[in-house]
Amino acid sequence: MDRSLGLLVIFGGVFVILIGLLIYSGGLGWFGRLPGDIRYESGNVRVYVPIVSMLIISLALTLLFNLLRRFF
Repeated sequence: MDRSLGLLVIFGGVFVILIGLLIYSGGLGWFGRLPGDIRYESGNVRVYVPIVSMLIISLALTLLFNLLRRFF
């Protein structure tokens, strides 16, 4: 196996653990309630479209993968 693949797995695991700790501690309580997220509730119907939240996730993952590709 290649050494860079092992480092990638380790960094990926650390990233997942950090995100899990943020979610568990409530540090991401603002996520999903951003101004561009669409929420509609009426009677028995709930529609939730997290547009801005998904744009932020997409931007963060794009930056992360570009950095990983550059260094590995």
